[in-house]
Amino acid sequence: MIRQTGTELPVQLLPLFRERVWGRKTLAPFFSEDPDGKLIGEIWFTFEENLTSTGKSLGELIRENPHILGRALDDRHPSICPLLVKLIFTSERLSVQVHPDDEYARKHHGCLGKTEAWYVMDSQPPGEVAVGFRQPLTPDIFRSSVESGEVEQLLDWRKVGQGDVIFTPAGTVHAIGAGLTICEIQENSDITYRLYDYGRPRELHLDHGIAVSKLGPHDCHTTTKQLADWRVALMDCEYFRMERLDLYRPLRIAEGQDYFLLLICLEGSGTIAEQDFHAGTAWMVPAGNREFTIEGTESQWILAYLSDTVAENLHAS
Repeated sequence: MIRQTGTELPVQLLPLFRERVWGRKTLAPFFSEDPDGKLIGEIWFTFEENLTSTGKSLGELIRENPHILGRALDDRHPSICPLLVKLIFTSERLSVQVHPDDEYARKHHGCLGKTEAWYVMDSQPPGEVAVGFRQPLTPDIFRSSVESGEVEQLLDWRKVGQGDVIFTPAGTVHAIGAGLTICEIQENSDITYRLYDYGRPRELHLDHGIAVSKLGPHDCHTTTKQLADWRVALMDCEYFRMERLDLYRPLRIAEGQDYFLLLICLEGSGTIAEQDFHAGTAWMVPAGNREFTIEGTESQWILAYLSDTVAENLHAS
């Protein structure tokens, strides 16, 4: 049964701009707003503070209407969307860093851990990421390499191109390189332990970081699966599923799903439930939704959701 609360149709998630030392001054073609000369590295969409098209923050919306999360509602964190969606824009390398798993994050910070996946939207030279190590390390070698900065050379740096998907579970030491535009799906946590930061004057978190780091190689690539001629499963893990939708005809999303969906437009323009969309906009489809249609041929989307089965209520026609 659909609850008549004004949240039965997609809700636009308004961008939250985050300044970063490795960010960019221009975010074209996705955002035309002038960020006041600041280096913007991340755009957040599903943080509690993100405003929505309802006029309320996402946190307020969820607290007042927890049913919009459906089966994804977590009683331990009832006022947050379980997934944090970001767009990342880099002009320099990010720090060498690592994130804790749920158990460690709950014990030390009272929050979720941070497993994440990256979809590469654009890659300009040098266009590379580091995920895991080239060879297994001992704890002593790892600590000394972190303290000396040698850890940067021990990482497994690899080239990435548009359309690549990189899976980075909690505990994986990693760094994102310069020249990349990335759509990131992750557990909704902002816990990052910096291990090495190229001499930048920012805080490091060596004790926590060393405690949670996995000290070997990591196979970060995922296996894609064609679900339909317009739909590709990019990756799935215990925390979320991630798909790409390439729409060449209208997409109808049937009513009454039992978990929320997140939709991020990468290319194109049109309407979603008769609301305008364009590249760089993001939407939450609430659980218990009313049926609606996405109209916008040649648009491309990232779809993310929590479920142990592939969403079956999407129909292109």
